[in-house]
Amino acid sequence: MDPQSSAMEDTRSVASLMDSTSSKIQQLQKAFAELESQRAVTLNLKWKELEEHFHGLERSLKRRFHELEDQEKEYETKTRKAQELLEKKKEAVEAKEKVSLERLQKKRDAAVFAINSALVKYNNPPPISITSAEDSPNKAFAADGTDENPDGTVQEAEISPEVKAYPQLLKLCGDMDSAGLHKFVSDNRKNLASLKEEIPAAFKAAANPASLVLDSLEGFYPVEAPNGDGKKDGNLLGMRRTCIMLMECLSVLLSGLDSNSLAVVLSEDVKQRAKSIAAGWSPLLGSLEMDACNGNSLEAHAFLQLLASFDIVSGFEEDGILKLIPMVSRRRQAAELCRSLGLSEKMPGVIEVLLKSGKQIDAVNLAFAFELTEQFPPVELLKSYLTDARRSTSQGGPGNASPADEFNERELTGLKAVAKCVEEHNLEEQYPVEPLQKRILQLEKAKAEKKRATEPTKPQTKRPRGAQPRVTDNHNNNNNNNKTGYGRVIPERYPQYVYDNRQFLNGPIMAAQAPPPPPPQTYTFSPAAAHGNFYGNCYQYQPPPPPYFH
Repeated sequence: MDPQSSAMEDTRSVASLMDSTSSKIQQLQKAFAELESQRAVTLNLKWKELEEHFHGLERSLKRRFHELEDQEKEYETKTRKAQELLEKKKEAVEAKEKVSLERLQKKRDAAVFAINSALVKYNNPPPISITSAEDSPNKAFAADGTDENPDGTVQEAEISPEVKAYPQLLKLCGDMDSAGLHKFVSDNRKNLASLKEEIPAAFKAAANPASLVLDSLEGFYPVEAPNGDGKKDGNLLGMRRTCIMLMECLSVLLSGLDSNSLAVVLSEDVKQRAKSIAAGWSPLLGSLEMDACNGNSLEAHAFLQLLASFDIVSGFEEDGILKLIPMVSRRRQAAELCRSLGLSEKMPGVIEVLLKSGKQIDAVNLAFAFELTEQFPPVELLKSYLTDARRSTSQGGPGNASPADEFNERELTGLKAVAKCVEEHNLEEQYPVEPLQKRILQLEKAKAEKKRATEPTKPQTKRPRGAQPRVTDNHNNNNNNNKTGYGRVIPERYPQYVYDNRQFLNGPIMAAQAPPPPPPQTYTFSPAAAHGNFYGNCYQYQPPPPPYFH
């Protein structure tokens, strides 16, 4: 029997006892009367007093009983509301769990698909024919099925089935045309993902892909200004990114070769040439600062990728290489680059350097990549980063930005970085992002409102009074061929009145008071000057800047 049913039975029993009170009083009255009839001495107590006393007790008991009933009903109401609230919270938690599981399942499926694809590529490397000792080393990457002519040359390889979207890459690589390869990547910079998939296969058409990549590095540091700021030159910035991508594609190609093929491609001459290039770049990296690079230095990335792709890490000091890692910590290839350089055991020290320089986000990414989250708890690092971003004082903002504006901007940037890191590493259970997103919306709303308040109102242009003539082209009277309507003057549909010919304006009084009429307004610019370098809205035409690399 549950407690609620037992309580209801107790309540009914108490009510029945209270209802039987009147019958008990009547029985007592009869007993008292019989006792009084047999008494020998007059009793001091009277029945009326006893009856009033018992009725008072009955009323007090009923009042207390009703109070208890009200309290019981109030308790039941509160219990029911609490149960409803718990049910709602339970449903909300189950919905969030379902969404999280679905998102986790999608990421898991994507990761499994990527791993399976990588395993298939690793287990089934593209066939590469290695020539014998009497053949030239430059023929190591001749495509399968090519025959040697009697004059010793190699016939042109057929289009590889792996290069489907951009067959031009085969010709560029076969011709060892590094400049053309740079231009082709620049022209197709919007499709870099597909390019990165096909370039490793296209490298097989080159006589020596490693030499082709080294040729493409020419001009990475301009001769006229080797220490110039590449961030201000769009063409130089794009060219450096292309160089890094080509070295990464070469690493992808080399990862599928056996030891014999690898020795043919990365010959001692190729490695020596790569070492000389790296030795020339190394002194130029001394002028870079970790704080100025903000963890996104293309120069440091290219140097480290050169060492990793051509396997020349042993020729340089490890301490100097470790100092460059924080300069590329924000780039997505940082973790894989550290593995290629053999620095996995040195990562705790690198993460410590990042934490001391205030780069907790980069430290968290590397901690997950190298499974060091127990040594470097990610949630604590993210909270520390956000606290530092909120406490950081302004050092003078650009233009007329106030210190408060810059403070809010720094906090907004920090909040977005933390929220993105939490979502990427599935830390929502340990670090909920809802408060962060609410604060982001609040700061963005305040920023937009202040921007609208500070924007100057655009003055309205005054239109001249009176009818104005229309402008069109004098050289072509066909209005269908001239859609713009600029260049020639035609009269209005309704000609202007000539006030001198109106009779009611003639006379000595009007002649004395009225000033002479102004001459009619006309546009006298020539058709050639009408277009020139101007649009119809009077803004001068600016030719588009030369296209810069991605």
